[in-house]
Amino acid sequence: MGKVLTPQQIADFERDGYVSLANPFSEAILDRLLDWASEVQSWPETPGRHMMYFESSLKSPGQRILQRVENLYPYHEGFRELFDSDALKGAVSDLFGEPAILFKDKINFKLPGGDGFKWHQDQQAGWWNYADIFITALVCIDPMTPENGPLQISAGHHRSGLIGNQWEPLTDGQMQGMAFETLPLQPGDMVFFDSFAPHGSGPNLTDFPRRVLYVTYNKISAGDQREPYYADKRKSFPPDCERDPNKEYKFRV
Repeated sequence: MGKVLTPQQIADFERDGYVSLANPFSEAILDRLLDWASEVQSWPETPGRHMMYFESSLKSPGQRILQRVENLYPYHEGFRELFDSDALKGAVSDLFGEPAILFKDKINFKLPGGDGFKWHQDQQAGWWNYADIFITALVCIDPMTPENGPLQISAGHHRSGLIGNQWEPLTDGQMQGMAFETLPLQPGDMVFFDSFAPHGSGPNLTDFPRRVLYVTYNKISAGDQREPYYADKRKSFPPDCERDPNKEYKFRV
């Protein structure tokens, strides 16, 4: 298994629970990322396929806007190749110290008026059912600025294990003593973070989208958990087009 990341980058990740990298992609690949994100954004809602989730706009209340799309891997050749590439999967393998395998993937669109995400650890979202640790590769698609709800993450607390309760955002008491770093990013910039690293983001009240790709992996020794995860998610929190109109669904963390 060849090394993609430097020893210093791996050491920084182990110390902080995350590491950021300046854009490693060519201009041509960046252009493709923008095109691919726009393609996915225009996909029709289709039961049993990719999973599209919507929210009410904070800028135009009552307007339904796309929040995120999950499960791209089987349906988009370009993203599939990217998720399997050294830039993502290879780098995560370096951080795990063993080969990585894809767990889940999504684009968070955070369109104008899109809400933020409360402080949480990814592991709180029932991920214990599948593996004991995950690493997510974030790829910035649009500029992530202080005004449009950038990622904020706290260093070093990944070593504390599960801080919050499952299915609930972190409380002020649980976050006491945490300092959160704001990560403004440019297209192509990447952040790799541990599933125990506390993080969140604010809303996007600008007039421009803040699209971000999140690709999550587990160790290959934990097995291929992708299909079980998405089968469970379709039951507990299905995409909008698969929902029972008589049932209320709530995103928890």
